[in-house]
Amino acid sequence: MSRKATITQEEIVNAAFKITVKEGFDQITSRKLAGAAGCSTQPIFRIYDNMDELKKDVLDKAIKYFEDFCRGREKKHDTPFVDLGISYICFAQQHSNLFKLLFVSNDVKDAKSMYDIVNGSEENIVKEVSRAREQGVQNAEHLFMKMWIFIHGAGCMAVTGDYDLEEADSVAMLKSAYEAFSKA
Repeated sequence: MSRKATITQEEIVNAAFKITVKEGFDQITSRKLAGAAGCSTQPIFRIYDNMDELKKDVLDKAIKYFEDFCRGREKKHDTPFVDLGISYICFAQQHSNLFKLLFVSNDVKDAKSMYDIVNGSEENIVKEVSRAREQGVQNAEHLFMKMWIFIHGAGCMAVTGDYDLEEADSVAMLKSAYEAFSKA
């Protein structure tokens, strides 16, 4: 009679996600994961053929975590792209290893694009572009690109510790950038 499996796929993914949050995606090894999950490496490779399959599931969990993070933040600014930008920057500040995985690294084959991740299931970018258009911006897609370069730069600076502005200062900067970019 074979022994009953005592560890689930969800538990393995959760343990790998915790490693990613704490140490970084590149720190997931079968040995470290087994220790974090409280099992041997055998159950990991019973469930997954290889570590790339596991890492895809961790990436999917990180994407959902980002989407939930953004969804959970209050939308309180009339200026398009400000709430989205603040969510992105705050995520970078609070979850630097997840930010690196989702928006900086190329660690996962066949990963979603940055646009697809940020747009998410609620079409965050599409909504913001529409709001800009409703406010009279002629080329709202072009404005989004300029804003996104600015926002992504701030997020990357947050990860490296070079961005230490308070949220109110970030909001003011994003509003100022929106005004300047929308006139250009």
